[in-house]
Amino acid sequence: MTDTRFSDGLRYRIEIPSVEGPDVFRAVLEEAEARDVPVRRISQGSGVMMLTDREIAEMAELGAERGVEVSLFLGPRGAWDAGGQSFAAPGVGGIARGEAGVAACVAEARRGVTLGIRSFLVADVGVLATLGHLRREGQLPGSLVLKTSVLLPCANPETARALEELGASTINVATDLSPAELGELRRACSAPLDVYVEVPDDQGGFVRFYEMPEMIRAAAPMYVKLGIRNAPNIYPVGIHLKDIAVKLGRERVRRAELVLRLLRELAPELVEGRGAERPPDLGIPEP
Repeated sequence: MTDTRFSDGLRYRIEIPSVEGPDVFRAVLEEAEARDVPVRRISQGSGVMMLTDREIAEMAELGAERGVEVSLFLGPRGAWDAGGQSFAAPGVGGIARGEAGVAACVAEARRGVTLGIRSFLVADVGVLATLGHLRREGQLPGSLVLKTSVLLPCANPETARALEELGASTINVATDLSPAELGELRRACSAPLDVYVEVPDDQGGFVRFYEMPEMIRAAAPMYVKLGIRNAPNIYPVGIHLKDIAVKLGRERVRRAELVLRLLRELAPELVEGRGAERPPDLGIPEP
C-alpha cells in the first residue's frame, strides 16, 4: 500500500468530468452540497474554444469562490478536424495536427490563463511539451496544472515517467488498468493519477465501484473520476444540449455519493474529508 498523498494529506480527491459551462458547474456545486460530496476538481471536455469569455470568467469565479479546480480542454483536436483518420482510428481523436494545431492549443491556454483558469486538459504530447516549456520559462504561470487527457491514455510506468518529465501535473490513466498496474505507474512517477471509477461508454463503459479501495491503496494520490455509462456523447455542448448536460452533471455527483458510501462500507480507514481549503497543488482559478 502506498502512503503517498496530496499536499493537504489526502489520498484521493473527487473529480466530476464533463462540466460543460457555468450552468452545469452551478448544478454540480448545488448537488455536491446537497449530497455532501467533496468535489475538488471539475473538468470540461468541449474545449476552451467552445466557451465565450463570459462563460470562462464565470467558471473561474465559481471555482475561486468554492476552492474547486477548473480544468478546461485544449483544442482543436483531431476528431473535429477536416482530416478523416479519427473516423477509422479513434485513438488519434485528441491530436493537434501540424504546427497550426499546436499554436492554436497554446493560444487557447493563454486565453484561459488571462481569464483566470489555472488548469488545462492536454491530449497531445507535443502540446504538453510546449506548454511545459512555456511554464518553466515563466511565460505561463508556475502554478498552472497540466492534466493529461484520457485521449492520451497512460498504461505503463515508462509512459507515466515520460509524461511527468514533459510537464504533466496529473496523469489520466487507461481505463482498464488493474490496481496492480496502477501501482506500477505510481512507483514510476510522483504526479497524481486520474482514474475513472465509472467509465464513459466510448472509453470502455466499465463500472469499477468495488475496486476503488484497492485503487486508492495502490495509486494514491489519485483523482476519483465519475463518468456515466449509458449516457449520450454531448461534445461539443451548446445551448441545444444544456438541459441534458446539467442532468448528467448532477448524476455524476450522485454516482460519487454511491462510490463514497461503498468506500465507507468496505474500507472505512480510507475515508477522508475535504482537506485543506486551497492546497497549493490544486489549480484553483485566479479571476
